[in-house]
Amino acid sequence: MNKKYLILLSVLLFINTGLNFGQTLKPGDGIRISFFNIEDSIKGNYYILDNGNLHLPYLGLINSHKKDFSDLRNEIIEKYSVLYNNPEINIQPLYRIDILGEIGTPGVYYLTGYETLTDLIALAGGETNDSNIEDIVLLRNDSKIDIDLQSFLKGRSNIGDVGIESGDKVYVPRTWWVGARDASIMVSGVAVLVAIAGLFTN
Repeated sequence: MNKKYLILLSVLLFINTGLNFGQTLKPGDGIRISFFNIEDSIKGNYYILDNGNLHLPYLGLINSHKKDFSDLRNEIIEKYSVLYNNPEINIQPLYRIDILGEIGTPGVYYLTGYETLTDLIALAGGETNDSNIEDIVLLRNDSKIDIDLQSFLKGRSNIGDVGIESGDKVYVPRTWWVGARDASIMVSGVAVLVAIAGLFTN
């Protein structure tokens, strides 16, 4: 393998490891490891334990506490480079995002930072008939976070660009006419009950 190829490969792997190099992974987050020139079964998703440790094949425990993703990535590559000759490694972060509200399958999902809003919604089962995508809310520690929603909606920005972080909650509200429709049904129901009650009191 010539030197120019190794340099190009290193650049491509660096670009493809996610957008949030400065972000610290938290317990419950993870990493996705891919090897391109190693036959051992090492590739896969690995998650950070409550004590901050990652358990990786042939390396054992790696402590991620207070390390941003770029430092953690470099440490893992360095340790695998001791075991393998010029390993071609791609490591991506996996950040936990909680998707709530009017969505097909609400829950916790793991994202690398490259996903757009369309990817995020598709991953969570897609929109429902009552989804109001244009009023999506980002919550962090129960506080609303302002994001460039218009760029996000049009697919020009991914979750890393708009500042979504691990542990954030993306809430998809119901469209306003659903609430109005439900209120109308409730009022109609009350009117029917009043009319029935009137029959018995006359």
